[in-house]
Amino acid sequence: MTAPPVQHRFERQARFAPLGPEGQARLETKRVLLVGCGALGGVLAQWLTRAGVGELILVDRDVVEETNLPRQVLFTAEHAAAGTPKVSAAAETLGLIGGPTRLTPHAVHLNADRLLELGANADLILDGTDNMATRYLVNDYAVREGVPWIYAGVVSSGGLVLAIQPGEGPCLRCVFPDPPPPGALPTCDTAGVIGPAVGVIASMQAGLALRQLAGEDPPAPALIDLDVWSGSVRRLPVPRAPSCPCCVTGDFEFLEGATADEAVSLCGRNTVQVLAPAGAPAPVPDLVAANLRSAGIEVRQAGPLLRFTAEGHRVTLFPDGRALVEGTEDTSKARAVVARWVGA
Repeated sequence: MTAPPVQHRFERQARFAPLGPEGQARLETKRVLLVGCGALGGVLAQWLTRAGVGELILVDRDVVEETNLPRQVLFTAEHAAAGTPKVSAAAETLGLIGGPTRLTPHAVHLNADRLLELGANADLILDGTDNMATRYLVNDYAVREGVPWIYAGVVSSGGLVLAIQPGEGPCLRCVFPDPPPPGALPTCDTAGVIGPAVGVIASMQAGLALRQLAGEDPPAPALIDLDVWSGSVRRLPVPRAPSCPCCVTGDFEFLEGATADEAVSLCGRNTVQVLAPAGAPAPVPDLVAANLRSAGIEVRQAGPLLRFTAEGHRVTLFPDGRALVEGTEDTSKARAVVARWVGA
């Protein structure tokens, strides 16, 4: 059988025997949901775009800030100064690469409803997030729908990677049965993080992703532990837990049972995300801006966003009514600021 033709752009990649022209052709038909476009997500997005994956659905709820720049490779100082949504900045940078990959950005908070919508027909889900709540939500969805996904986390100088093949090996809850309590684990805010650690962890993820998308059988299930400061690499075999509440007993509590918090403090940001109340109409930016200006508050429109400062907190209002309130980790305070100046 004649091998499919390979674009000149991908000739050297397709010469890698385990991929080959057939694998390259498969890559170009695949749809990948990337949750998070910051540190891990930026590296993942670059590798998948450069590899020629068919469609990359980018999801991130945050905006670019200056402290992102040492490790989040898709963003510039101009993006940070403008407070550009990460998905918009990511799509702009990735678009300069060219190639066949379709980029579909969504500047939204990923709750269960949106995951059901954006995950439909995805061939693979990649974890580029910085919080466990979203990972448990994704794990529930992936197991229930039978969609492969790859977990990763990074802090300090190292991190973990776990490729999850629903029905054929362990899921996230086989390894970490329940979310850790707040403050129980080090974070990038408490322990710091260096760029090379992000690059190594995300590149391991991307390699496993390309193998999955090209149709190769996955390697034996293992939690991969890498550290760029010590130079250590460990592969820890993990079995499927016989009493796993997710992939064995079918309890999808994070997807089906819980409702999203109205407000949540973002990891390492001194920022709270406040969601619009369920069923609330979308804000009318011109009306909100006019009301704020009548109260003597300076308002700046940055593309689809409104940005203003009130009570010492910078607020970014998104078209769906979601707001980021900077300068606090107090969710009650953040909700009050939004209610007073935008409306409940």
